Amino acid sequence: MDVNQPKQEHLLALKVMRLTKPTLFTNIPVTCEERDLPGELFNQLMKDDPSTVKGAETLMLGEMLTLPQNFGNIFLGETFSSYISVHNDSNQVVKDILVKADLQTSSQRLNLSASSAAVAELKSDCCIDDVIHHEVKEIGTHILVCAVSYTTQTGEKMYFRKFFKFQVLKPLDVKTKFYNAESDLSSVTDEVFLEAQIQNITTSPMFMEKVSLEPSIMYNVAELNTVNKGGESVSTFGSRTYLQPMDTRQYLYCLKPKQEFAEKAGVIKGVTVIGKLDIVWKTNLGERGRLQTSQLQRMAPGYGDVRLSLETIPDTVNLEEPFDITCKITNCSSERTMDLVLEMCNTNSIHWCGVSGRQLGKLHPSSSLHLALTLLSSVQGLQSVSGLRLTDTFLKRTYEYDDIAQVCVISSKVNEERG
Repeated sequence: MDVNQPKQEHLLALKVMRLTKPTLFTNIPVTCEERDLPGELFNQLMKDDPSTVKGAETLMLGEMLTLPQNFGNIFLGETFSSYISVHNDSNQVVKDILVKADLQTSSQRLNLSASSAAVAELKSDCCIDDVIHHEVKEIGTHILVCAVSYTTQTGEKMYFRKFFKFQVLKPLDVKTKFYNAESDLSSVTDEVFLEAQIQNITTSPMFMEKVSLEPSIMYNVAELNTVNKGGESVSTFGSRTYLQPMDTRQYLYCLKPKQEFAEKAGVIKGVTVIGKLDIVWKTNLGERGRLQTSQLQRMAPGYGDVRLSLETIPDTVNLEEPFDITCKITNCSSERTMDLVLEMCNTNSIHWCGVSGRQLGKLHPSSSLHLALTLLSSVQGLQSVSGLRLTDTFLKRTYEYDDIAQVCVISSKVNEERG
């Protein structure tokens, strides 16, 4: 802390101390082998030391608590608590004492005083005490400004200030990744998977009490960080969700657009707001910290003017036997009607059955149509469905769709053996 001492001698003395919880006492063990010169001397000293754990004297962790010896670190999301004491060091009564505590950050100045009323008088060797609390929400330099004003017995008005400077550090490093995926074939919406990587960049372990995603109004969220064991949801990280210093943990969430947004083609386009992460943790002896990220945004996949998605497709098909799929074609434009023509191009393994170049008719803005198609595969293995082409005859524009989905092609003999 940097303290600016007042130049003038004052009747009152100001003391400011940070309130923190004690820490567990650590003892450095000193041992030696029996054949060494000290023999059992060091071991016996450790056993007699009241700060060590009985039966585990060689461990550094002790059973006692120690009071903080310095200001310590303050991390974003924690609650800063301070004890302010104004003591009358003189032998006279002081009147109209007003104590004010402000916290100056890089962006704002906050009043932390519990009361704005002045104390009528303060007798000799008496004090005024106050405890202030503030949840730290900014990183960087903070200055606690404590101002004291009072009136002496002679009616002279006195005033002085002290400044206490400290740094607020970042406790966690949060990185996010988005994955766009087609949802199950019975649904018409797209799923968005959010991976949140959270790293503890402090020097002490953290107990991760809660890591949740608060979705925006457009999405519903499902957390994928638990597994079902015996009818109960158990965390994938185990029962003790401690995060050691510099360790990183991945949290996964699945988001689905709500029905009213999913039914409107073209609504979820461009940059969309996903939601924000809410992280709550505890350190040392239960000090609580909380952080909320800013609104997470992702770039929604661009489907262009026309979107083609699969509604139904079999997982496994027989070699050289026809199978059916159902496609959904959506006009993503909100203004323009399209007149579409469907062309089917064979690949080395996938062959389309039916007439290519057929007219699909007019498709109005933000509307869809379902299309049943038949195809067969001439090659075994995992094959990619490709080769669909849609042409808008109004603009003479062609949209190509390859790698729409994959099917597993097996020999019919394998199916017979399974049966």
